[in-house]
Amino acid sequence: MERNKLLYEGKAKKMFQTDSPNRLIQHFKDDLTALNGAKKGSFNGKGAINCAISEILFKYLEGHYVPTHYIERANNTDMVVRKLEMFPIEVVLRNIAAGSMVKRFKIKEGEVLQTAVYELYLKDDKLNDPMINESHALAFNLATAEQMRTIAQIAKKVNALLRSFFERRNLLLVDLKLEFGHIDGEVYLGDEISPDTMRIWDKISNIKLDKDRFRLDLGEIDKGYKEILKRISNV
Repeated sequence: MERNKLLYEGKAKKMFQTDSPNRLIQHFKDDLTALNGAKKGSFNGKGAINCAISEILFKYLEGHYVPTHYIERANNTDMVVRKLEMFPIEVVLRNIAAGSMVKRFKIKEGEVLQTAVYELYLKDDKLNDPMINESHALAFNLATAEQMRTIAQIAKKVNALLRSFFERRNLLLVDLKLEFGHIDGEVYLGDEISPDTMRIWDKISNIKLDKDRFRLDLGEIDKGYKEILKRISNV
C-alpha cells in the first residue's frame, strides 16, 4: 500500500491517505520533541525503532483482545492503520511517580503508587494540554459517556497487560500516554506505543531508557530506545 496525500504532520509522525478510504499510513519520523515542542532534536533510526516497538506492542495487545488501529507494517518506518476519528483526549496511566506528577504533588520520583493513577488531558498544545476529567469531556462534547467508559476500561487493561509484559523483560512501565479514536462509535486504541509515549526504566538499576533521556539531557538517547526494542523482541 502506497502513501498518497499528506493529511497531518505532528511532532513525531505523519499520516498519509492511501488508495483505501478506510486505511492510512502512519509514518514515524526521526524527530524528538519535548516541552510541547519547545525542545527539538533527532537521531537516525528513531522512526524505525518506534515503528518496530509499536508494532510489537499493538500485536501483543490485539492478541489479548484489545482493539487497535494497527493493521500491518508497510516498511521500516511506516505502518498501515485503520482510519479513526480521534478523540482530542490524552489518557495517562501512572504506576510509579515521575515527571509532572512529582512536580505537582511534591512526591519522590520512583515512589511506587498504591494503585495505577488514571488521568485525562485535553489534547491542545496552545493550552499546554490541561488536565480534565470525565465531566469536562462530556460537557465539551469530546466523547459520549459510553465511549468514556470504554476508553477507561481499555486504557486500564492496556496498562495492566503492558506492565506485566515489561516486567517479564526486567523493565518497569513507569507511566504511559494513550490516544483513542473511533469508527462509527466503536472505540480503538490509536497513535503509537513507544519510548516517546512511555517512561520505561531498567528494573534492576532504574536507569531511564525512554524520552526522558532527551528531556533531561542524559545523553545516549538512541541506546535507551534500542535497549527497549532488543528486550521486547526476544519474546
